[in-house]
Amino acid sequence: MKTARARALTARTTGAALLLAVTGCSTMGGSGDSASEPSPSGTSEGSTDSSDGEVGGTVVLVTHSSFALPRKLVRSFESETGIDLETRSAGDGGTLTARLSLTKDNPTGDVAFGVDNTFASRPLDEGVFATYAADLPAGADEYVLDEGGDRLTPVDVGNVCVNVDTTWFEREGIEPPQTLDDLVDPAYEDLFVTSGASTSSPGMAFLLSTIAEYGEDGWQDYWTDLLANGAKVVDGWEDAYYGDFTQGGGEGERPIVLSYDSSPAFTVQDGRSTTAALLDTCFRQVEYAGVLEGAANPAGAEAVVDWLVSDEVQAALPTSMYVFPVSDAVEVPADWARYAAQPTESYEVAPADIAANREQWLTEWTDVISR
Repeated sequence: MKTARARALTARTTGAALLLAVTGCSTMGGSGDSASEPSPSGTSEGSTDSSDGEVGGTVVLVTHSSFALPRKLVRSFESETGIDLETRSAGDGGTLTARLSLTKDNPTGDVAFGVDNTFASRPLDEGVFATYAADLPAGADEYVLDEGGDRLTPVDVGNVCVNVDTTWFEREGIEPPQTLDDLVDPAYEDLFVTSGASTSSPGMAFLLSTIAEYGEDGWQDYWTDLLANGAKVVDGWEDAYYGDFTQGGGEGERPIVLSYDSSPAFTVQDGRSTTAALLDTCFRQVEYAGVLEGAANPAGAEAVVDWLVSDEVQAALPTSMYVFPVSDAVEVPADWARYAAQPTESYEVAPADIAANREQWLTEWTDVISR
């Protein structure tokens, strides 16, 4: 059985067929006091029509399986607004985005949270989201999309980074890698495990990192070299971290894994983290919330978006979903700030470029790893 931590840091793995159908036609979960249990899937027929602008009734929040906020926080929001918040999990971030697009003409909820910058262009182009932009807290402007910023509101930010088991490298007397180039060095043969680009949000982020670093004409050769050096590709983050990583708590034998910049904050023993994120390998992910076009309760949906960027929710994100808030107005916990270092610069690929090239990139990536 998955722990709450595993549920919310799950790599949001998705079936390749579903992801590719939409693209060609995406931190450890919260505490046991989190409102993260999904409701049965289905339509939002139970939502109250608040088209007159009054807030209240049922609001269906469609989100990924990593969504988790303290129940006390959710109850307070419901009490203050008169809203009955119902959450429905649509799987990982990739699956969520795919389902939102597939059900755009008959939305299964009123508001969605969890579409990230690697997937945002497709649902925006397809008219999945209605026009609504919440008033942003200080610092959040940095994460607003150039196209679609009037429909998707940034809620949290994190980085997908290569992580290493520092205790393993100390024990073996080997210097750990630092860069993407290092991962193809024979010194690290058979040591790296990553989730797949076609089956997980962080896996897609890692592919984009290699595209950003080596260019559209060079990343394929990099992946060929990476695989020749014994890199292992698995379906999702959880498979890699808990199955193959030496610090995953199981019988893993690989001390290098694709994970997050926040991961070292959760491998602390005796005042010292046993892992480290390689901050020169990171790809920045921003997660967004938006009101769904055709929502039965649009006013309530807007209230949920506003709530997600409130100080209370922003302050709860690190310990509930293990991501960084987009707000500069809240402080992260001391241990988090100490161990969850963020890169000063991250790889980025423009959402429009991702939308235009994702199908081709995934096809080429699949060809490379299938050789």
